[in-house]
Amino acid sequence: MNNKTSTSQSLATSRLPILPGATIGMVGGGQLGRMFAMAAAKMGYRVGVFCGSSDEPAAHVASFTVCGPLEDHSAIEDFARRCDVITLEFENIPAETIAVCSRHAPTYPDASVLATAQDRLIEKSTLRDAGIPVTPFAAVHNADEAVHAAGTLGWPIIVKTQRSGYDGKGQHRLADATAAQHVDWQGGGDWVAEAMIGFDREVSVVVARTADGRTETFPVFENGHRNHVLDLTTIPAAITEATEIKARQIAIKVTECLDVVGLLCVEMFVSGEEILVNEVAPRPHNSGHVTMEACATSQFEQHVRAICGLPLGDTRMITPAAAMMNLLGDLWGPQDESPNWQALLDHAGVALHLYGKHAARPGRKMGHITSVGDSISELVTKLEQSRSAAQFS
Repeated sequence: MNNKTSTSQSLATSRLPILPGATIGMVGGGQLGRMFAMAAAKMGYRVGVFCGSSDEPAAHVASFTVCGPLEDHSAIEDFARRCDVITLEFENIPAETIAVCSRHAPTYPDASVLATAQDRLIEKSTLRDAGIPVTPFAAVHNADEAVHAAGTLGWPIIVKTQRSGYDGKGQHRLADATAAQHVDWQGGGDWVAEAMIGFDREVSVVVARTADGRTETFPVFENGHRNHVLDLTTIPAAITEATEIKARQIAIKVTECLDVVGLLCVEMFVSGEEILVNEVAPRPHNSGHVTMEACATSQFEQHVRAICGLPLGDTRMITPAAAMMNLLGDLWGPQDESPNWQALLDHAGVALHLYGKHAARPGRKMGHITSVGDSISELVTKLEQSRSAAQFS
């Protein structure tokens, strides 16, 4: 565990708990910030958003918005002075920006967490050195090093940019040495090669952790991807009780290892009883959207509770089964014509969540739908039919 005390943690010692009526700052204006702000407002908090434009999704529902680039420290200072606690909705924020925020209010997660989560090599090395099972990996910089790594990892391999990259961006599946010659090694900066894991299913666990070390995990989510983008999440995951317990324990260990305050999502591969950590994200996660209808406390309310030092909420499921399905820009027409929402909502028991984004592009996350009930297979069929009915034609 990281034992050093950050500036924001020092501030937190005397300022937690931060009670309803206070102002929470959110760095980032996307859909995660939007849903967080809505949950916080329901609990009686004011939410200020720092983002690039007043037309970003989170800005639509914020109490106030400060606009500017993340590198504009003057604007960040103005924003931070108005906040009692600050958090963020994505991890690729300059550490200097978070450092500026933490001069004025507790800021979670802090810069040290970002420094780890922003670099896949540092992230995987940190977890491996802490005894946490991770997918086998090696640092590579060119085709020759990728071929050498494959000698240990085995073909095929996945190569990912060391920094940035998400939803399949900045990664390639290499089947052999010839494929390695076609990667733009210079354009991606540093790279990490990972072994291709034969797994039964992909799962994720969202953990909440407070500044004083209290933790709470949500049930294990089972995830299905399409074109490297999350498509479907279901709970409960089709795993044994022993594997569920083990996955939650690993996720807590990762959270403590990184010294995260707030939320952390740990993505894992499950093969039999074996679990390997794939990636982590120190924020609410797409797979956690299912908690909005499925659990006593949503991941967004839990995020509020964790950063404000409140008692963590009950994470138990309030329904036997639940499913979440993403709505991508592919549903929209060529001129951003809207999908057929009436047809989508004609399916009873489907909840629609739209993010307020104006420009629909193929692969862009525009919203999601959820449903709860007794049978995962029936819920998945309902969501598939509902989404298909909405497709613009």
